[in-house]
Amino acid sequence: MSDKMKKIVLILMTAALVLVVGAGGYVWSAATSAFGSIQENLDRSKSEKRLEELNLDEGDPISVLLMGVDELEGREDLGRSDTMILLTINPNQESIQMVSIPRDTLVDIRGYVTKDKISHAHALGGRETAVYTVEHFLDVPVDYYVKVNMESFKDTVDAVGGIEVENDQEFTFHEMHYPEGTIKLDGEKALGYARMRHLDPDDDFGRQERQREVMEAVMEKGSSISSLTNFNDILKVVEDNVLTNLSLGELWDIYSTYNVAIDQIEQHELQGEDIKKDGIYYFSPDEEELASLSTKLKEHLELED
Repeated sequence: MSDKMKKIVLILMTAALVLVVGAGGYVWSAATSAFGSIQENLDRSKSEKRLEELNLDEGDPISVLLMGVDELEGREDLGRSDTMILLTINPNQESIQMVSIPRDTLVDIRGYVTKDKISHAHALGGRETAVYTVEHFLDVPVDYYVKVNMESFKDTVDAVGGIEVENDQEFTFHEMHYPEGTIKLDGEKALGYARMRHLDPDDDFGRQERQREVMEAVMEKGSSISSLTNFNDILKVVEDNVLTNLSLGELWDIYSTYNVAIDQIEQHELQGEDIKKDGIYYFSPDEEELASLSTKLKEHLELED
């Protein structure tokens, strides 16, 4: 695992805390208010995978689902999840497991008598349907989720003053040109960079890597002291585009107890094959590989099978 990939998880857990601690009481008050406005809890009675209470102070292993959702104006549905990344974090083993789920993965949609692309779970039933579909698919609990409107990429990048990425292939997407090498991106170009798929030889897996790169660059830039001058702009983007069942207190507990896991991250990509059903493309996961991955995640969460 590269140092860049190790940074992203720590940044996701600590970016808000760096801003809060670095700028003093006003920012703490503003951040507390912002977290209150973006909190939407899950109905855990619908979960089949986690019934007991978690103790973050004692370092119980946890899981976090990161979702990037297309919530475009004028859509008749709730928006499809463009990105789904599950993290399991075990501070006792000082390690993190990271699973990227391709958006076209064929799954049973929880609460609906249907099989469909996993990206459609959010479109059909929102965050709870998406969370419980992932729980059923991987057969592990999802304790926390962070949902980000993909359109906010543009506003977030502009709020932090733009980002730099390392592009490994030249391409043109929606009339925007991306040369190979280190490139600077404003919000519009960052969104295109994160969304390009069909021109990439690695297809959805290549797009997932670019999305992680953009997320890392935004969080790293946003957590720098220089970005404190843009704090209100950044906070506004967060309030308008992020939902989570994490409280600021829980985020602090995770930062305090779980950041020891950052030095050991194992990343997983689902194994399977591309198929077509009724003329529609799907990614069909290999059942044996999926069962093996599920067992590994359960062990990492210290769950009894």
